[in-house]
Amino acid sequence: MNIIAVDDEHLALKSTERAIRTAIPDCSLSCFDTPGKAILFAREHLVDVAFLDIEMGGMSGLQLAKNLKEIYGKTNIVFVTGYSDYALEAFSVNASGYILKPVSASAIVLAMEQLRHPPVTRDKRLRVQTFGNFEVFLDENPLCFARSKTKELFAYLVSRRGAQCNNNEIAAVIWEDRADSPALQSQLRHLVSDLTRTLTSAGLNDVLTKQRGYLAIAPDKFTCDFYDFCNGGTSAVNKYNGEFMAQYSWAEFTNVYLERRFQ
Repeated sequence: MNIIAVDDEHLALKSTERAIRTAIPDCSLSCFDTPGKAILFAREHLVDVAFLDIEMGGMSGLQLAKNLKEIYGKTNIVFVTGYSDYALEAFSVNASGYILKPVSASAIVLAMEQLRHPPVTRDKRLRVQTFGNFEVFLDENPLCFARSKTKELFAYLVSRRGAQCNNNEIAAVIWEDRADSPALQSQLRHLVSDLTRTLTSAGLNDVLTKQRGYLAIAPDKFTCDFYDFCNGGTSAVNKYNGEFMAQYSWAEFTNVYLERRFQ
């Protein structure tokens, strides 16, 4: 479960952090002293619950809540404030709760019991099909990609089975007919951002891992016929039809490997 806490007062933020860690010791908690930092984080990570101070410089907690909801509509908003005057405004953004400072662990526990959107386990909701054409399914519904190249980027990362891939390698594969250039690397960055948004909006922010200049996927976060085949799964072997990610020319090398194993 991903939780964030936002407060521009350092001592208040530390107090909220302590209360959350006491009440929910196994959560993943990130704390921010500005709304801007919280928004940047939410664009890259799915946020299940956000504990927000209401009165902050630059952007109010109410506006921040609206921005977080635009990024992921099922983010639970819990307002943390020293004033009781904002209760009605809090409900205008469908807040899950309203806690008065100083924050206590018991208040956090109560707020978590009253969430509008209780966090659900997201592992294995994703199914990846590589035999035949490459397709991706979320809860058995096709996962939509805004760009075909974004889908191809994900396909290549799946084919690498969790190995880290550097940007130059990825660009050479996806744009095999183009020489590397700053413009090409810029296109790749846009694809990575698009893929991140696609996965995050689907609640799959833990599928993609990023380090400076490198990308990889977490193979244990989804099911995949290719992975089952490599692990000797009988049903996956029976599903192999002689084609692997058939719409991508670069996948033919892996298909040759699969054919040899199949024989």
